[in-house]
Amino acid sequence: MAAVLRPGGLALDATAGNGHDTVFLAGLVGEGGRVLAFDVQAAAIAAARARVAAAGLTARVEFVHASHASIPDHVAPGSVAAVMFNLGYFPGGDHAVITRAGETLAALDAALDALKPGGILTVVCYPGHPGGDEESAAVLAWGREKSAEVCRREDTPRPAPFLVLVWKRDTPDH
Repeated sequence: MAAVLRPGGLALDATAGNGHDTVFLAGLVGEGGRVLAFDVQAAAIAAARARVAAAGLTARVEFVHASHASIPDHVAPGSVAAVMFNLGYFPGGDHAVITRAGETLAALDAALDALKPGGILTVVCYPGHPGGDEESAAVLAWGREKSAEVCRREDTPRPAPFLVLVWKRDTPDH
């Protein structure tokens, strides 16, 4: 992330959760930058907001209480340097409320369109919960279409989380 996200940049935390990624991104964008943090659960927004405030980064972060699929409503195409997704459910929240393949794929397409050339998109997939296997498989298929790199240790017991990484090329085909 630090290789592409510079002070003054714009980043998206597509799944704010407890705010760990939000704080990380806010640190990278610096005082002149901005992070938009999305989540569908009010409890997640509250937890992330508290973590951001405790880190003294409130001025850099805007919270969006909506699905990550609403990314196009909040940013212009080609305006974002980095996007992070952390799929599954909100730790400490209602585990019945999970990210789902259809909405996640729409959000991934929107995030890729929002990325600047040279930007980076990361997705941490969690196949070990109900619905997680289906979503993880869908993200892997999407990633293969985009020439994504999948970071998965083969010696890690399944169903361990894994990372999908997409760098947006300087050409229009992503």
